[in-house]
Amino acid sequence: MKNLTNLGYIKELLARHNFNFSKGLGQNFLINPSVCPRIAELGNAGKGFGVIEVGTGIGTLTAELAARADKVVAVEIDKRLLPVLEETLSDYDNIKVINEDIMNVDLNKLISDEFEGMNVAVCANLPYYITSPVIMHFLESGAPIDSITVMVQKEAAERLCADVGTRQSGAISVAVNYYGDAHFLFNVSRGSFIPAPNVDSAVIRIDVSRKYSLSEEEEKFFFSVVKAAFSQRRKTLANSLSSMLSADKQQIYSALSEAGLSENSRVEQLDMEKLIEFSKILKKHM
Repeated sequence: MKNLTNLGYIKELLARHNFNFSKGLGQNFLINPSVCPRIAELGNAGKGFGVIEVGTGIGTLTAELAARADKVVAVEIDKRLLPVLEETLSDYDNIKVINEDIMNVDLNKLISDEFEGMNVAVCANLPYYITSPVIMHFLESGAPIDSITVMVQKEAAERLCADVGTRQSGAISVAVNYYGDAHFLFNVSRGSFIPAPNVDSAVIRIDVSRKYSLSEEEEKFFFSVVKAAFSQRRKTLANSLSSMLSADKQQIYSALSEAGLSENSRVEQLDMEKLIEFSKILKKHM
Protein backbone atom coordinates (compact mmCIF):
# COMPACT_ATOMS: atom_id res chain seq x y z
CA MET A 1 0.00 0.00 0.00
CA LYS A 2 1.49 3.32 -1.08
CA ASN A 3 1.67 6.23 1.37
CA LEU A 4 0.03 8.98 -0.68
CA THR A 5 0.50 11.61 2.03
CA ASN A 6 4.25 11.11 2.46
CA LEU A 7 5.92 14.28 1.22
CA GLY A 8 9.09 12.52 0.11
CA TYR A 9 7.14 9.95 -1.89
CA ILE A 10 4.93 12.62 -3.46
CA LYS A 11 7.91 14.72 -4.59
CA GLU A 12 9.70 11.66 -6.01
CA LEU A 13 6.52 10.50 -7.76
CA LEU A 14 5.79 13.86 -9.37
CA ALA A 15 9.41 14.39 -10.39
CA ARG A 16 9.50 10.95 -12.01
CA HIS A 17 6.42 11.86 -14.05
CA ASN A 18 7.73 15.37 -14.85
CA PHE A 19 4.65 16.87 -13.23
CA ASN A 20 4.46 20.55 -12.29
CA PHE A 21 1.54 22.09 -10.40
CA SER A 22 -0.86 24.17 -12.49
CA LYS A 23 -1.97 27.46 -10.95
CA GLY A 24 -4.62 27.73 -13.66
CA LEU A 25 -6.23 24.50 -12.45
CA GLY A 26 -5.92 25.52 -8.80
CA GLN A 27 -3.96 22.37 -7.91
CA ASN A 28 -3.16 21.86 -4.22
CA PHE A 29 -2.60 18.23 -3.21
CA LEU A 30 -3.37 16.98 0.31
CA ILE A 31 -0.49 15.77 2.47
CA ASN A 32 -2.28 15.73 5.85
CA PRO A 33 -2.90 12.00 6.51
CA SER A 34 -5.99 12.55 8.67
CA VAL A 35 -8.07 14.59 6.21
CA CYS A 36 -8.97 12.19 3.39
CA PRO A 37 -10.13 9.36 5.69
CA ARG A 38 -12.45 11.84 7.46
CA ILE A 39 -13.85 13.10 4.16
CA ALA A 40 -14.52 9.54 3.04
CA GLU A 41 -16.14 8.54 6.34
CA LEU A 42 -18.32 11.66 6.59
CA GLY A 43 -19.04 11.77 2.85
CA ASN A 44 -21.12 8.58 2.66
CA ALA A 45 -18.40 6.42 1.09
CA GLY A 46 -19.60 3.02 2.22
CA LYS A 47 -21.20 -0.25 1.19
CA GLY A 48 -23.98 0.18 -1.34
CA PHE A 49 -22.60 3.53 -2.51
CA GLY A 50 -20.99 4.65 -5.71
CA VAL A 51 -18.91 7.81 -5.39
CA ILE A 52 -18.17 10.51 -7.94
CA GLU A 53 -14.91 12.29 -7.18
CA VAL A 54 -14.03 15.60 -8.85
CA GLY A 55 -10.30 16.21 -9.23
CA THR A 56 -8.03 13.41 -8.08
CA GLY A 57 -4.64 14.96 -7.37
CA ILE A 58 -2.39 11.91 -7.04
CA GLY A 59 -5.33 9.81 -5.83
CA THR A 60 -5.07 10.33 -2.07
CA LEU A 61 -8.80 10.81 -1.52
CA THR A 62 -9.63 8.44 -4.39
CA ALA A 63 -7.93 5.56 -2.58
CA GLU A 64 -9.75 6.26 0.69
CA LEU A 65 -13.08 6.34 -1.15
CA ALA A 66 -12.34 3.11 -3.02
CA ALA A 67 -11.41 1.35 0.22
CA ARG A 68 -14.95 2.00 1.51
CA ALA A 69 -17.40 2.39 -1.39
CA ASP A 70 -18.52 -0.18 -3.95
CA LYS A 71 -17.22 1.90 -6.85
CA VAL A 72 -15.51 5.24 -7.51
CA VAL A 73 -15.64 7.24 -10.72
CA ALA A 74 -13.02 9.96 -10.58
CA VAL A 75 -13.33 12.85 -13.03
CA GLU A 76 -9.94 14.51 -13.61
CA ILE A 77 -9.41 17.28 -16.16
CA ASP A 78 -5.58 17.15 -16.17
CA LYS A 79 -4.40 14.37 -18.52
CA ARG A 80 -0.88 14.70 -17.10
CA LEU A 81 -2.15 12.97 -13.94
CA LEU A 82 -3.39 9.85 -15.74
CA PRO A 83 -0.06 7.95 -15.67
CA VAL A 84 0.44 9.06 -12.05
CA LEU A 85 -2.96 7.61 -11.11
CA GLU A 86 -2.24 4.36 -12.94
CA GLU A 87 0.66 3.91 -10.52
CA THR A 88 -0.86 5.19 -7.27
CA LEU A 89 -4.24 3.46 -7.64
CA SER A 90 -2.99 0.14 -9.03
CA ASP A 91 -4.09 -1.72 -5.87
CA TYR A 92 -7.78 -1.00 -6.54
CA ASP A 93 -10.09 -2.62 -9.10
CA ASN A 94 -13.19 -0.53 -8.30
CA ILE A 95 -11.95 2.83 -9.64
CA LYS A 96 -12.66 4.33 -13.05
CA VAL A 97 -10.84 7.53 -14.01
CA ILE A 98 -12.44 9.79 -16.62
CA ASN A 99 -10.25 12.48 -18.20
CA GLU A 100 -12.88 15.18 -18.59
CA ASP A 101 -14.03 18.58 -17.35
CA ILE A 102 -16.78 17.85 -14.80
CA MET A 103 -18.78 20.78 -16.17
CA ASN A 104 -19.11 18.89 -19.48
CA VAL A 105 -20.18 15.59 -17.92
CA ASP A 106 -23.79 14.43 -18.26
CA LEU A 107 -24.26 13.42 -14.63
CA ASN A 108 -27.51 11.54 -15.13
CA LYS A 109 -25.92 9.41 -17.87
CA LEU A 110 -22.78 8.81 -15.81
CA ILE A 111 -24.82 7.61 -12.84
CA SER A 112 -27.04 5.44 -15.03
CA ASP A 113 -24.04 3.87 -16.77
CA GLU A 114 -21.74 3.40 -13.77
CA PHE A 115 -23.79 3.10 -10.59
CA GLU A 116 -26.79 0.90 -11.33
CA GLY A 117 -28.46 -0.22 -8.10
CA MET A 118 -26.25 1.99 -5.91
CA ASN A 119 -26.81 5.11 -3.88
CA VAL A 120 -24.59 7.93 -5.11
CA ALA A 121 -22.41 10.40 -3.23
CA VAL A 122 -20.06 13.12 -4.46
CA CYS A 123 -16.73 13.82 -2.75
CA ALA A 124 -14.18 16.38 -3.90
CA ASN A 125 -11.33 18.68 -3.00
CA LEU A 126 -12.48 21.55 -5.22
CA PRO A 127 -10.22 24.25 -6.68
CA TYR A 128 -11.31 27.54 -5.14
CA TYR A 129 -12.00 29.26 -8.47
CA ILE A 130 -14.67 26.78 -9.55
CA THR A 131 -16.37 25.91 -6.25
CA SER A 132 -19.81 27.41 -6.90
CA PRO A 133 -20.14 26.34 -10.57
CA VAL A 134 -19.29 22.72 -9.76
CA ILE A 135 -21.68 22.53 -6.81
CA MET A 136 -24.48 24.08 -8.86
CA HIS A 137 -23.73 21.70 -11.75
CA PHE A 138 -24.52 18.79 -9.43
CA LEU A 139 -27.51 20.40 -7.72
CA GLU A 140 -29.18 21.65 -10.90
CA SER A 141 -28.66 18.40 -12.78
CA GLY A 142 -31.53 16.69 -10.99
CA ALA A 143 -29.32 13.59 -10.85
CA PRO A 144 -30.08 11.06 -8.08
CA ILE A 145 -27.35 12.14 -5.65
CA ASP A 146 -27.63 11.60 -1.90
CA SER A 147 -24.91 13.99 -0.76
CA ILE A 148 -22.15 16.30 -1.93
CA THR A 149 -19.11 16.49 0.36
CA VAL A 150 -16.53 19.06 -0.69
CA MET A 151 -13.44 20.76 0.64
CA VAL A 152 -13.49 24.45 -0.25
CA GLN A 153 -12.00 27.74 0.90
CA LYS A 154 -13.11 28.33 4.49
CA GLU A 155 -14.83 31.60 3.63
CA ALA A 156 -16.80 29.85 0.87
CA ALA A 157 -17.74 27.05 3.28
CA GLU A 158 -19.20 29.56 5.72
CA ARG A 159 -21.21 31.18 2.94
CA LEU A 160 -22.45 27.84 1.61
CA CYS A 161 -23.63 26.84 5.08
CA ALA A 162 -25.04 30.24 6.09
CA ASP A 163 -28.68 30.47 7.11
CA VAL A 164 -30.78 32.28 4.54
CA GLY A 165 -31.88 35.60 5.99
CA THR A 166 -28.55 36.43 7.64
CA ARG A 167 -25.81 38.84 6.59
CA GLN A 168 -23.48 35.91 5.88
CA SER A 169 -25.81 34.46 3.25
CA GLY A 170 -25.57 35.02 -0.47
CA ALA A 171 -27.16 33.74 -3.67
CA ILE A 172 -25.22 30.46 -3.35
CA SER A 173 -26.56 30.01 0.22
CA VAL A 174 -30.10 30.29 -1.14
CA ALA A 175 -29.39 27.84 -3.96
CA VAL A 176 -27.87 25.25 -1.62
CA ASN A 177 -30.77 25.60 0.81
CA TYR A 178 -33.25 25.19 -2.04
CA TYR A 179 -31.74 21.86 -3.08
CA GLY A 180 -30.78 20.48 0.33
CA ASP A 181 -29.19 21.08 3.73
CA ALA A 182 -25.55 22.10 4.18
CA HIS A 183 -23.48 21.05 7.20
CA PHE A 184 -20.08 22.44 8.21
CA LEU A 185 -17.93 19.39 9.05
CA PHE A 186 -14.37 20.45 9.90
CA ASN A 187 -11.57 22.91 9.18
CA VAL A 188 -8.43 22.10 7.19
CA SER A 189 -5.33 24.26 7.66
CA ARG A 190 -3.38 25.60 4.69
CA GLY A 191 -0.37 23.56 5.82
CA SER A 192 -2.26 20.38 4.89
CA PHE A 193 -1.48 20.92 1.19
CA ILE A 194 1.37 20.99 -1.26
CA PRO A 195 1.80 23.67 -2.44
CA ALA A 196 0.24 25.44 0.54
CA PRO A 197 -2.55 27.88 -0.47
CA ASN A 198 -2.79 31.35 1.04
CA VAL A 199 -6.03 30.57 2.89
CA ASP A 200 -7.46 27.85 5.10
CA SER A 201 -10.06 25.38 3.90
CA ALA A 202 -13.06 23.57 5.33
CA VAL A 203 -15.10 20.49 4.50
CA ILE A 204 -18.88 20.68 4.18
CA ARG A 205 -21.58 18.19 3.23
CA ILE A 206 -24.79 19.02 1.40
CA ASP A 207 -27.51 16.43 1.97
CA VAL A 208 -29.56 16.68 -1.20
CA SER A 209 -33.36 16.78 -0.98
CA ARG A 210 -36.19 18.54 -2.74
CA LYS A 211 -37.96 20.52 -0.03
CA TYR A 212 -39.82 23.11 -2.11
CA SER A 213 -42.53 22.40 -4.67
CA LEU A 214 -42.12 25.12 -7.29
CA SER A 215 -43.08 24.63 -10.90
CA GLU A 216 -40.31 24.92 -13.49
CA GLU A 217 -41.51 28.41 -14.38
CA GLU A 218 -41.73 29.50 -10.72
CA GLU A 219 -38.28 28.09 -10.02
CA LYS A 220 -36.74 29.95 -12.95
CA PHE A 221 -38.32 33.22 -11.81
CA PHE A 222 -37.30 32.58 -8.18
CA PHE A 223 -33.64 32.25 -9.10
CA SER A 224 -33.78 35.33 -11.32
CA VAL A 225 -35.09 37.27 -8.29
CA VAL A 226 -32.36 35.82 -6.06
CA LYS A 227 -29.61 36.63 -8.55
CA ALA A 228 -30.88 40.18 -9.07
CA ALA A 229 -31.38 40.88 -5.36
CA PHE A 230 -27.97 39.61 -4.25
CA SER A 231 -26.13 41.30 -7.11
CA GLN A 232 -27.02 44.61 -5.43
CA ARG A 233 -27.58 43.43 -1.87
CA ARG A 234 -26.78 46.83 -0.33
CA LYS A 235 -29.84 48.26 -2.05
CA THR A 236 -33.44 47.67 -1.05
CA LEU A 237 -35.26 44.87 -2.83
CA ALA A 238 -37.36 47.42 -4.68
CA ASN A 239 -34.30 49.22 -6.03
CA SER A 240 -32.24 46.16 -6.91
CA LEU A 241 -35.11 44.32 -8.60
CA SER A 242 -36.38 47.34 -10.51
CA SER A 243 -32.95 47.88 -12.07
CA MET A 244 -31.85 44.27 -12.57
CA LEU A 245 -35.20 42.82 -13.68
CA SER A 246 -36.42 45.97 -15.42
CA ALA A 247 -39.48 45.72 -13.20
CA ASP A 248 -41.91 48.49 -12.40
CA LYS A 249 -41.16 49.68 -8.88
CA GLN A 250 -44.83 50.05 -8.03
CA GLN A 251 -45.40 46.38 -8.87
CA ILE A 252 -42.57 45.48 -6.51
CA TYR A 253 -44.02 47.67 -3.74
CA SER A 254 -47.39 45.94 -4.17
CA ALA A 255 -45.76 42.51 -3.94
CA LEU A 256 -43.79 43.54 -0.86
CA SER A 257 -46.95 44.79 0.81
CA GLU A 258 -48.87 41.60 0.00
CA ALA A 259 -45.99 39.55 1.45
CA GLY A 260 -46.08 41.61 4.64
CA LEU A 261 -42.75 43.30 3.94
CA SER A 262 -41.80 46.96 4.12
CA GLU A 263 -40.72 48.99 1.10
CA ASN A 264 -37.23 49.22 2.63
CA SER A 265 -36.74 45.44 2.93
CA ARG A 266 -33.39 44.02 1.83
CA VAL A 267 -32.82 40.51 0.55
CA GLU A 268 -30.57 39.52 3.47
CA GLN A 269 -33.53 40.06 5.83
CA LEU A 270 -35.69 37.37 4.17
CA ASP A 271 -35.48 33.74 5.23
CA MET A 272 -36.04 30.97 2.68
CA GLU A 273 -39.80 30.64 3.12
CA LYS A 274 -40.38 34.40 2.94
CA LEU A 275 -38.12 34.73 -0.11
CA ILE A 276 -40.06 32.03 -1.95
CA GLU A 277 -43.39 33.54 -0.90
CA PHE A 278 -42.33 36.99 -2.10
CA SER A 279 -41.09 35.57 -5.41
CA LYS A 280 -44.41 33.84 -6.07
CA ILE A 281 -46.34 37.05 -5.27
CA LEU A 282 -44.05 39.23 -7.38
CA LYS A 283 -44.46 36.88 -10.34
CA LYS A 284 -48.22 37.43 -10.18
CA HIS A 285 -47.77 41.21 -10.15
CA MET A 286 -45.45 41.30 -13.17
